[in-house]
Amino acid sequence: MKTICDIYRSPRESEMYLYVEKSQGMQRVPEKLQALFGKPVHVTTLLLTPERKLARADVDKVMNALQEQGYYLQMPPVADDEMRAIAAQNSKLPRG
Repeated sequence: MKTICDIYRSPRESEMYLYVEKSQGMQRVPEKLQALFGKPVHVTTLLLTPERKLARADVDKVMNALQEQGYYLQMPPVADDEMRAIAAQNSKLPRG
């Protein structure tokens, strides 16, 4: 199975992406999700195959979601409180 998809990023939420089938565009994405996502910014077009590796999503889950519901929403990575604290502390260290 192969699927050509367009990937859009959200202008409202950093690292949130929406995958849609190229042939259908945004027509199967619920209006409420479109409103929350904001005006989509096209990032790229990909040919998805079961063998393809994606950076932060499972290609099988993406392809199944595209077939079943017409879109796949990739949420931003979750940063736990401990990692936020470490990042904040590191940003205060002197650069040498």
